[in-house]
Amino acid sequence: MQESSATTFPRCLLAHATQRPDHPAYREKDLGIWQTYGWSQTANEVRALACGLAALGFRRGMNLAVVGDNRPRLYWAMTAAQALGGIPVPLYQDAIANEMIYVLDDAEIEFAIVEDQEQVDKLLEVESQLAARGRAVRHLIYEDPRGLRDYDHPSLLSYERVQEIGREFDRANPGFFDAAVQAGAPEDTAIILYTSGTTGKPKGVCHSHAGLIGSARNGCKFDGLGADDDVLSYLPMAWVGDNLFSYAQALVAGFTVNCPESRETVMTDLREIGPTYYFAPPRIYEGLLTQVMIRMEDAGWIKRRLFQWAMNVARRCGADILDKRPVATLDRLRYALGEALIYGPLRNVLGMSRIRVGYTAGEAIGPDLFRFYRSIGINLKQFYGQTETCAYVCLQPDGQVKFDTVGPAAPGMEIRIAENGEVLVRGVGLLKNYYKRDDATREAINDEGYFLTGDAGVIDADGHLKIIDRAKDVGKLADGSMFAPKYIENKLKFFPYIKEAVAFGTDRDRVCAFINIDFDAVGNWAERRHLPYAGYVDLAAQPDVIAMIAECVEQVNADLAADAMLAGSQIARFLILHKELDPDDDELTRTRKVRRGFIAEKYGVLVEALYAGKPEQFIETRVKFEDGREGSVSATLKLVDVKRFPPVGGARAA
Repeated sequence: MQESSATTFPRCLLAHATQRPDHPAYREKDLGIWQTYGWSQTANEVRALACGLAALGFRRGMNLAVVGDNRPRLYWAMTAAQALGGIPVPLYQDAIANEMIYVLDDAEIEFAIVEDQEQVDKLLEVESQLAARGRAVRHLIYEDPRGLRDYDHPSLLSYERVQEIGREFDRANPGFFDAAVQAGAPEDTAIILYTSGTTGKPKGVCHSHAGLIGSARNGCKFDGLGADDDVLSYLPMAWVGDNLFSYAQALVAGFTVNCPESRETVMTDLREIGPTYYFAPPRIYEGLLTQVMIRMEDAGWIKRRLFQWAMNVARRCGADILDKRPVATLDRLRYALGEALIYGPLRNVLGMSRIRVGYTAGEAIGPDLFRFYRSIGINLKQFYGQTETCAYVCLQPDGQVKFDTVGPAAPGMEIRIAENGEVLVRGVGLLKNYYKRDDATREAINDEGYFLTGDAGVIDADGHLKIIDRAKDVGKLADGSMFAPKYIENKLKFFPYIKEAVAFGTDRDRVCAFINIDFDAVGNWAERRHLPYAGYVDLAAQPDVIAMIAECVEQVNADLAADAMLAGSQIARFLILHKELDPDDDELTRTRKVRRGFIAEKYGVLVEALYAGKPEQFIETRVKFEDGREGSVSATLKLVDVKRFPPVGGARAA
């Protein structure tokens, strides 16, 4: 990686435009064709947009809302705002209109750049509600004009028109842009990222240029990232991870950001680009593996036998070969044959043939899933962090990857475990403050400058951190047994048939759980067994499906029985919910974190039925559809008892 002395993101952009003007900075797939923008062209586009915003009245200290899928022009909008001393505020593109009101009001948004008609409609829909709060989006700039030709609203402007205004402004004020960039300081706020609001109103996390660039530079050096790398940018721009991978690190290292055509074409575009640097949450890796296993089950017996043989070899020695550990010569020869026949073609099908560094985070990833990818030669690692820590706190070094930890403290970061078990963090990537929330900032950062993560964890003998659960969620059962709901939920979600899980047990005599099945995975399982079903509700109620999920729950109980801390919190009863938990129904955040308290209240009748020992319970639930309509879903759910196991060794009895 070429070191840069640039101290703000606009200066990073201009440095790349000078050092590597024609090197691909961004690619975007449009109508099936990849369009490429070099660093020099990108700098010119940002300059025109920034000058256009300035001509319209955007000034230092103002906030710019950015809403849409991953698009080069939306990333350029972020840099353009920063060039003027403004602050981009990305919003989740799949949020419904009413969910946007809080951020638009709290961030005092007057300028917004959005992707398309869908996002324009959302902002126009909340116009009157913002006006009632004394707010107004005065300039609403759209990137894609399709469907907007007949819109007549004084705030609307096309992206191209703003750039035209900007070029005219630039010619009339030739020194303005460069002076604005030079006026920026490393300690200026570079972005405001709003938290998911799992337990209350979202908070705006302010990160400085210095913090983000420091984190990006350390991360690039840690993994050897440079200008020749490629990343696929497809996760929400409002998420801190995308801001690190697709924005901060790209502008520090100068590598290429590739934007897929749509959410539906991500996997196809992944195979076409073949990124060298890749991030996906565990559910993406789970989905890919499920597709592979489904295809293999449908293959002929010769292919199935060959695949099974190769995977047995990979499980035995693949991770050791990846980590350059000693492996017997015969196993190396077997693995080489597997590489030629199975692993190499499989990585190519997955779009991972060029990946040097792959990451996952957000939730724990199952050990078997982790082993699978590493065993076939994909350098998959996991990291731990939060919005307030610029995505990462811990990183796993090559050759020191453990399945049950998230690695040691990353370069530039410090970790301490408080007396109550909470993980405390200090270092370069720490938030500057919460926007307009000095009280929350004081509560989150102690007198020594450590950020209180709210997570409970332990550090092992090698200095690697293991996260147990959210500290506030760690409780006790009525008998005093430790209860860590998220830890249990993650163990359940390691199974490809379980999409979501919610565990209950604090101050109760036993642990009970709600489960969402993965409709695609369970549907394929049912079809192979010739089980007819009419939809999600019908499939979830199938006796064979319930029995299969019960086996998964009992496997989790067997694992918990071997855990000295959690043997007493094995699951006693469960039910399969009649609907998928959904952000639109407020059951999950936009980053798909379970809102456990809300779910416990909404489905209180089911919780009480589980603890009352009932064999079944009727429930009718109001739901919101994607088109805005509301309806209801009802079912009589089976409540299932499962086997619990004696503790192994000195673990506490269940």
